[in-house]
Amino acid sequence: MRRNIDTSLLRSFVAVAESGSMTTAAKQLHLTQAAVSQQIKRLEELFDRSLFEREQRRLSLTSSGGMLLAKAPRLLAMNDEIWATMTAPDFVGEVRLGVPGDIISPYIPPILRSFDKAWPDVRVYIVAGVTVDLQEQLKNGAIDLCLTTEQSPKKGGEKLLREPLVWVGAPNGTAYLRDPLPVALGDQSCIFRNAVLERLAKEGRNWRSVCDTSAMQPLYVSVEADLGVTALLASSVPAPLTILGPDCELPKLPDFHICLYLPRAGSSDIAEELARHIRSALVQGQKAHAA
Repeated sequence: MRRNIDTSLLRSFVAVAESGSMTTAAKQLHLTQAAVSQQIKRLEELFDRSLFEREQRRLSLTSSGGMLLAKAPRLLAMNDEIWATMTAPDFVGEVRLGVPGDIISPYIPPILRSFDKAWPDVRVYIVAGVTVDLQEQLKNGAIDLCLTTEQSPKKGGEKLLREPLVWVGAPNGTAYLRDPLPVALGDQSCIFRNAVLERLAKEGRNWRSVCDTSAMQPLYVSVEADLGVTALLASSVPAPLTILGPDCELPKLPDFHICLYLPRAGSSDIAEELARHIRSALVQGQKAHAA
């Protein structure tokens, strides 16, 4: 016989499991500690197994609790997504999304498919650009929301994903062996440029520029021809380019974050809905990949 799981019980379970405390979970959920304790008890009775080991004031997950925690957030996310969809207004019109050119292909297509399926009467316009320009366009109202790539977001920015910045070269290429190192960089507006040059300077590595443009295609062509190396987010490396490993003895590059920005003065309902789809695709996708 099929049984249904009360999502309110699951929400309390996840809060307790992640915080390690009934008291902390109760504060997060705006419930009494007794109410949270009772919900955990009901969930354990439903599954007929213990979910927590109780040692004095400390709580730790049992093996059953660990299995549940691996899946419960996905059910809660789906519950919240369905609720938001069924209670949202019937969106029509258009929304303008700014995205750095290098992360459009790896991340945006599934987001657009999901959003179009939910809201077919909304037109999404993609505005490609570099992070600093997109932030300025958002400030001026030229776009409705934007994604950025930054080491740390500015005020109002929301971290969604952390991505390693990696050295990239041609398959079986030798450009990384040359001295000075030939580097294909974006222009002065490129968000990766300063990070790359700082690491090269720190290790005393001589370098020369082979491509200074924020247009991705000329940069990719320069690297594919083995004229130089470049730095990209690991998830955005296009075929046939390849990530250069530690054996290439290039300076280690810092991690960057993919961040989400909405207007500080308030955003439209359509922009908020698209932002929800972006969070779901990126954050939940990362959790699923980690699991």
